[in-house]
Amino acid sequence: MRKFRLILIFLVSISCFSQNKQILYNFNSVPQSMLTNPGSDVNYNWFVGFPLLSGISTNVGSSGFSVYDLFANNGVDFNVKLRNVVFSTSRNDKVSLNEQLEIFSGGFKLGDWQSNSYISFGMYQELDVLTYMPKDYAILALDGNEDYLGKVFDMSDLNARGELLSVFHLGYHKKVSEKLILGARGKIYSSIFNVSSTKNSGYFYTIQGTNTIYDQVISANALVNTSGFTNYIDNYSGNAKSDIMKKTLFGGNLGLGLDLGLTYYPKEKLQFTASLIDIGFISHTKEIESYRLKGYYNYVGLTPDFVLGNSNDILDEFSEAIPLDSLHTKYTTWRPLKFNSSIQYSFGDGRGSDCNCTGNNENKYPNSVGAQLFAMSTPRTPLMALTAFYRRQIFDSLEMKATYTVDSFSAKNIGLGLSTTLGKVNFYLLADNLLEYRDISKANSLSFQLGLNIIFPNKNTPN
Repeated sequence: MRKFRLILIFLVSISCFSQNKQILYNFNSVPQSMLTNPGSDVNYNWFVGFPLLSGISTNVGSSGFSVYDLFANNGVDFNVKLRNVVFSTSRNDKVSLNEQLEIFSGGFKLGDWQSNSYISFGMYQELDVLTYMPKDYAILALDGNEDYLGKVFDMSDLNARGELLSVFHLGYHKKVSEKLILGARGKIYSSIFNVSSTKNSGYFYTIQGTNTIYDQVISANALVNTSGFTNYIDNYSGNAKSDIMKKTLFGGNLGLGLDLGLTYYPKEKLQFTASLIDIGFISHTKEIESYRLKGYYNYVGLTPDFVLGNSNDILDEFSEAIPLDSLHTKYTTWRPLKFNSSIQYSFGDGRGSDCNCTGNNENKYPNSVGAQLFAMSTPRTPLMALTAFYRRQIFDSLEMKATYTVDSFSAKNIGLGLSTTLGKVNFYLLADNLLEYRDISKANSLSFQLGLNIIFPNKNTPN
């Protein structure tokens, strides 16, 4: 029971990030852009990332409230602010988290300078969490049901998932023709920790009968799956650091994935791109423990009060009504599938230098404008974002990309990315939602990405 309480608290309280990387996408002077589209138009002779420094990415979003709404120093009692947040949000409001740390990465051209094929590889650690607002659970915890006679509380409001994993990937892309580039990347996932509860159902209601008699009904079918961390909760005597390192290096629950992408030029200055990222699954067979609350309970009596927060154990009364079972059955989770697509028009004075300094095969026009669409699968409706962007080659060694994004978290998301290559060293810094940095406590979403690489650009002439 203690394990279940800890896992439930984790599910309903953790904050998280969205996985849209609209600044990085198709920003081809940055090698990590291939992680968002394996068919990107890049063709470095080779590159290698600085270990643990080549790709650091963090992005946070909440569609229903901000940190300021809960913790503002404005003289309002916290309990009042908490109630305001609960009652101003809906069950479809979400908090989403994605963090990535690239452990190592690299890539190289196959064959001589005329080759049109390219190999990329690497390994990264990722934290990925998504939770919807469990509104009916929160109302029960705050008020109980006494003032909500006749209201049907929806037990499916508990909908969340979280995972810490490592990913090894190997990609291949080829310039099929002057107009078309195709790419694919295979992935091996190693899940370190997983918590998932996305297919719950049931209801709870109280109605008044004759005189002072009340009829109270609970029907529940809730399942929380976990893998990887239950051994650390009770009487653990091992070496956690060593155990986590083994799981990172393919000792965890394993899975397979695939990325697909393309770049197409219908006309010289017009570019179309598309990618599908994380078509994959993880099979959870090690250190698995699941918790099921399933059953039906009908109480007829004098008191209508069913308050989840009345005792020290938030689930005491619920567990008395519906038995809690612990299961050890393997299960499968699917990775959040991401779709990206963009259209871009380039203009300005064409650059025909023999040295392709960014490793990019496209004709070098200093200006580009376009739009990008992003979609990600979730347990309910897909998470969507639409971005308009402007890209500018300021100097041969400096490129800029500015974006304006509308998504579930913000309608005023302005981002800026800079990529510079000095000698053979590439440094990039990308930041989102810049207007919110005036007071980040009021921000509904924030993100940044940065990294260091060594790049040997493609020479379009033989040695």
